[in-house]
Amino acid sequence: MTRRTLDSDYVRNKETIKLVASEIWSKGNVDLIPKIFAENYVGHFPGETISGLVALSAFVESHRNSFPDWNEEVLEIIIEGDSVATRYRSRGTHLGSFQGIPATGKEIEILEASIIHMEKGLIAEQWAFPDILSLQQQLSNE
Repeated sequence: MTRRTLDSDYVRNKETIKLVASEIWSKGNVDLIPKIFAENYVGHFPGETISGLVALSAFVESHRNSFPDWNEEVLEIIIEGDSVATRYRSRGTHLGSFQGIPATGKEIEILEASIIHMEKGLIAEQWAFPDILSLQQQLSNE
């Protein structure tokens, strides 16, 4: 692999990650999913594995129903070959049921991290690590 190819893969992977945060999670633009994720995508989220693009679209839409103004800010991207590690700050207002918790109207903010495996410029597999404990504490009525 030439240096030029390596650099273009790096830039492409970085831009792909930014696009996922800004367009899919922050705006709910699920029409972009087939252009960014591999057909055989597998997402490992706390308590749930998402397989395929239809399931991913439904997962994103469900989350955005719970938090319609969800916004992900990419704080850090580390790329090594086809592996990408990311760190995000996510914010949203809880306006729909989430994990059995009825809408509270509360604004929440959490940190998240992901490890992503890219194949041919597409996201093929992801391990997501949102700070679920912080999210649940912010949504609690206490």
